[in-house]
Amino acid sequence: MKEPHTQESLVLEPQNGDTIETRSIRSSKSYANEQVTGEEASRFEVWGWYLYEFCSYFIQTVLIPVLFPLIISQLQHLPRDPVKEWFKNHQGLVCAQKEINLYSTLTERSIRVSGSTFSSLEWTSIAWGAGLALAAPILPFISFYINASFQTLITASSTAIGALFCLPVGLFKTTKIFILYIAIIVLAITLSTATHTHHLALMAPTFSTPPLKRLTLFSTKQGLTSWISLYATVAGCLGACIVSSFTYHMLREPIEHEFISLWIVSIFSGLLWLVGVLHVFTAENRASSVPSILSSRLQLFTIFKYPNAIGGLVSVLLSSFTTMSIFTGGVLFIVGQLCIEPVHLLYFWLTYFLFPLLSLPLLFQPLQHLIKANSVKMKIMGFLLSLISSGFGFYFWERHWKWGHLLVFGAIQGTSSGLLHSFGRVLMLDSAPRGEEGGFCVWYSWVRGVGLCGGFTVGSVVAGRVRTSFGAAFCSAIVGIVVLLFGNVSEFGVDKEGDEMALDSKESISV
Repeated sequence: MKEPHTQESLVLEPQNGDTIETRSIRSSKSYANEQVTGEEASRFEVWGWYLYEFCSYFIQTVLIPVLFPLIISQLQHLPRDPVKEWFKNHQGLVCAQKEINLYSTLTERSIRVSGSTFSSLEWTSIAWGAGLALAAPILPFISFYINASFQTLITASSTAIGALFCLPVGLFKTTKIFILYIAIIVLAITLSTATHTHHLALMAPTFSTPPLKRLTLFSTKQGLTSWISLYATVAGCLGACIVSSFTYHMLREPIEHEFISLWIVSIFSGLLWLVGVLHVFTAENRASSVPSILSSRLQLFTIFKYPNAIGGLVSVLLSSFTTMSIFTGGVLFIVGQLCIEPVHLLYFWLTYFLFPLLSLPLLFQPLQHLIKANSVKMKIMGFLLSLISSGFGFYFWERHWKWGHLLVFGAIQGTSSGLLHSFGRVLMLDSAPRGEEGGFCVWYSWVRGVGLCGGFTVGSVVAGRVRTSFGAAFCSAIVGIVVLLFGNVSEFGVDKEGDEMALDSKESISV
């Protein structure tokens, strides 16, 4: 018996020609004909995914850029009295001797290797780059096994290895060995980020229900991915807040005990990261539907077939660079230039990591639905917030900031960092064709690491010249907005036949 036409089909069915409505109906029919890969994600599995974000987000936001430079700095012996040098270069600002020693050991180039000198921050940056170089040839190899149901094994093994290298950092009091420690940890977090992101793609598959009633920017898959990614970022910020607070607490120990105290923080970080392995036991064994082994091995290069995905990848690079450049430059500016009370640094860290717990779910998620904003628009919003914070710091760098200014600065930039991280991941996943998410996740993980390392390097090399790091972040944020606006960037991918699964933003809105 022939089914009657629904109201949606009467409105949207085209009369002739390949119009916007035609492609929209074809897209919705492809949704209707596709079957869900495996069972839909349970609440238990989603909470397990949140747990891993809680236990791993701090690795690239606190452990590597904050804790490891501090540990390395404890091994440095400055040739000059840092207090005397401080009053020569800081117009006589009065600071505590411990604060002066801390900043000096971080920024002074006291590590000598083959006739070259490096600071503790620069040494960390070199190790970070070495870890990304190690990850580059390994990521293409695992991209095939991600799609072959080995993602939980890769996540568990890489997490265990990374956590293991967090434990012995205080056994050998030599600076050079930290290259190995940091490089292996960077390698581990890069691999686990790729598999962790790919699992999100499998938890939010293409649903079999045709979304004709929601033929807009919010298909079921994209809405679910955005929701999970947003709340995972909130969980990650909470974990980063805990580790940063613990780091500050241990910095209050006497100078002769600081090295051991910071080592305890590293051990705690490794154990916390290891707790994230519980996510492996909550995850269902899911696999992508990959057409053939040959296409699986070559899918790493399929991203170059999709200009919208390339633009999204560039925006991930720029957003990571922007947020880390502002964070590194801002922390060094607070410690080395403002001479504030040490507890105000804690307030800044708490605001930076805790404010997104309120702003992201209570403000920006309702705003996203109110203005019908897709992941591209939400990333633009994140870039705009970075423009505000970096421009504020660039213009008022010579002023003496009070602790209230630090809280406003931290709230704006913390929210920007959360938005850019959350919706950058969503943009890459939603632009990936079904069955080829593994290659896209590999690119996302590595490019995000490169951006974070680049931002940290800029802030480290120009320590004490905050206008440089803030200016670089300001320019990269502008370029990121331009790429998203004029780079044909969309969160919609294509299906296996090469047809469009959905329209770009303007076409979708017109429908």
